[in-house]
Amino acid sequence: MIKARDISVARGRRRLLDQVSLDLHPGSFTVVIGPNGAGKSTLLKVLSGEFAPDQGVVTYRDRPIRTFSALELARERAVLPQSTTLSFPFTALEVVRMGAIACGSTEPGLAARQALTTVGLTGFEGRDYNALSGGEQQRVQLARVLAQMPSPVSNGHARAIFLDEPTASLDIGHQIAVLELAREFARRGGSVLAILHDLNLAAEFADHLAVLDQGKLVAEGTAAETLTNEIVAKVYGIEGAVGRVPPPGTPYVLPQARLRA
Repeated sequence: MIKARDISVARGRRRLLDQVSLDLHPGSFTVVIGPNGAGKSTLLKVLSGEFAPDQGVVTYRDRPIRTFSALELARERAVLPQSTTLSFPFTALEVVRMGAIACGSTEPGLAARQALTTVGLTGFEGRDYNALSGGEQQRVQLARVLAQMPSPVSNGHARAIFLDEPTASLDIGHQIAVLELAREFARRGGSVLAILHDLNLAAEFADHLAVLDQGKLVAEGTAAETLTNEIVAKVYGIEGAVGRVPPPGTPYVLPQARLRA
């Protein structure tokens, strides 16, 4: 289990995170939602070990994350950032192979090819990464994550993947495919945290929703508990109509207009 307790991060006078506590459980898909600038990406970077918080502590299986070496962390979790810029002409296969090498694969080339197939990019192995579309690059990066975390559980311990806006540059078909892969990783015993802006996708896929606003965790729970007219209005400043589809009652959000002052 990954635990964050009383996490605060400040840049100058601005608090990016303010006393945030959150647990990521094995077998659970957690989605973080909130407006731009709410602190979502900062939280992901702290939980994944990229940033050290100014206050608070993050632990993996009760061990402080700051005590992990870079190699140890690479075998505990994998991260899909919002975007990745490469300065060298790597091929798609070479990018994905880096993930397989990080996890200690004995056959990184084979693992990379399998991961590309999983994300629907068979035949892209020799393509120049920088020549790919934004959506194709994002899927290559997802393949790298999957090559780095080929199994959600290792030596009896759950591993984690962190996805920062994984659907941002994808068409609806690939959005669903990516989130289904993430959900399957969780179902097989891993921990998943994803940042999403599409509230309807968040409602469909999340086992647990965390709502951030101005650096604070303002709500968490199931989609039914957190996606309400009151919370949507408070966080996004819009008049939202949150409905329910037939059983199991997954909420959907139909924004109508900005809140009147």
